[in-house]
Amino acid sequence: MLPLILASSSVYRRELLNRLQLPFTCSSPDIDESHRPGESAVDLVKRLAEQKARALAGTHTAHLIVGSDQVAVLGEKIIGKPHTFEKAREQLLTASGNSVTFLTGLALLNSQTGECQVDCVPFTVHMRTLDANSIERYLRAEQPYDCAGSFKAEGLGVCLFRSTEGPDATSLIGLPLIRLIDMLLIEGIQIP
Repeated sequence: MLPLILASSSVYRRELLNRLQLPFTCSSPDIDESHRPGESAVDLVKRLAEQKARALAGTHTAHLIVGSDQVAVLGEKIIGKPHTFEKAREQLLTASGNSVTFLTGLALLNSQTGECQVDCVPFTVHMRTLDANSIERYLRAEQPYDCAGSFKAEGLGVCLFRSTEGPDATSLIGLPLIRLIDMLLIEGIQIP
């Protein structure tokens, strides 16, 4: 089995990949994550996931490299990580009573063969109608400023949801394990 490496510094992705009980290491790729003019959200996350994996291929020449990237989309607008309380409050007020779709790009690169599997896994969160007080209480309790959409689905953020829909709940957290397992099986990795 080729060594597995996660092209990410995300603690959330690392925790998810740990669920598969496979040995892996992490390395953070240095890429430009800018959105190109006219590029769809799906194309953006697929391109960035693959670029993250390929960025490590030069120094990890016989590895399976996992790249992932995620954006949240509300209506036609891509919403990113808020980084501040004020921006998080604004995002949640806008999302209140609406649906937010998370698009997670996933790439598995075999750096020995150059073969790269790339996909995008969508997951939609239907938000409750939220008032300013409940939003502020949530933000002060969980401080999800490094999370697209301004909530942590694996934590208290679930209280903001009316319902969810999608093929893989782990994609909401940033690494779609069901699809990744499909890709690993193609590479001959047996799980469990």
